[in-house]
Amino acid sequence: MTVKNKKPSARKRSSSPASKKKASSRSGRSGLWRSMLAALVAAAGTFQIASCSLDPNWHPKLPEPPFLSTLPIPGLEHLRKQPETGSGTASGGGSPPAGSMATGFSHCRDFFPGGEPPALQIQPQQRELCFSAFAVLHSGQTKTPVFVVERLNRKLLDQGQGLKRSDKFYADARLPRAERAELDDYRRSGYSRGHMAPAGDMYSPEAMAQSFSLANMVPQDQTHNGGVWSKVEQDTRRYAQRAQGDVYVFTGPVFDGQPLTIGPGKVHVPSHIFKLVYDASTGRAWAHWQANSPDTRMSAPISYEEFTRRTGMPLLAGVMRGRG
Repeated sequence: MTVKNKKPSARKRSSSPASKKKASSRSGRSGLWRSMLAALVAAAGTFQIASCSLDPNWHPKLPEPPFLSTLPIPGLEHLRKQPETGSGTASGGGSPPAGSMATGFSHCRDFFPGGEPPALQIQPQQRELCFSAFAVLHSGQTKTPVFVVERLNRKLLDQGQGLKRSDKFYADARLPRAERAELDDYRRSGYSRGHMAPAGDMYSPEAMAQSFSLANMVPQDQTHNGGVWSKVEQDTRRYAQRAQGDVYVFTGPVFDGQPLTIGPGKVHVPSHIFKLVYDASTGRAWAHWQANSPDTRMSAPISYEEFTRRTGMPLLAGVMRGRG
């Protein structure tokens, strides 16, 4: 009987040093690629968070690398879905600054009595800006607000109790550079960066950070800002905490004659500052009217009728119906 010779079983191939080196190289490149991608995503997220901390309405308009558009990366979806255009001017026409969100008052009606912004005759370079806790009609000619409006009540003010003041002033990037105040304008000017919507009225960290936008500031005499005007702000908060409902507050500058200016950008210095208060639950309105000077003293408020006569701005026309 013939015994067939068995073929020896094939031995497993051992990995050669060259193949090991090639596999290691592939693994190294893959790890490096993953590390680079993770770093890129982290950098994008950090940049977005840092930018939004200064201006939560900001969003980037940067070109996205083609290969990223195919990757399901958390965080990038938010960037891809941001709106690209919006109404940025008070007149409803014109183009907003590049990269800005839609900022027209139609997006923040809650800050206005009756939900209706005042029907003013809009001047050139006036733009509407919405923030988390207030709205601004901004003038690119004076580089200050025309007015700032807030809605206050007991609940909101109690919510803001103990909120840490941020003190991080910044130029508002939603305004064209030629129309906005810069930090250098106030530096060594001798004037305070005077809040129109006070930091003390803010009721969230986001609102507090936004209140330090220079779009919310006027050049204010330092003594006036820290003295009599501070008392006006405190008295207004105390009134809003006692009121039965919402209290609406308009604050802004008044310019008489040829105003002084500060800084390279020639930011206008107001001669007077007003604070118009409207209690929606009682229908009463009054205005504090103070000279922007160190020797200003506390004085009695003026009527709404007198306020409109002095400023030509019927800010409460929709709710007061001619009452003084």
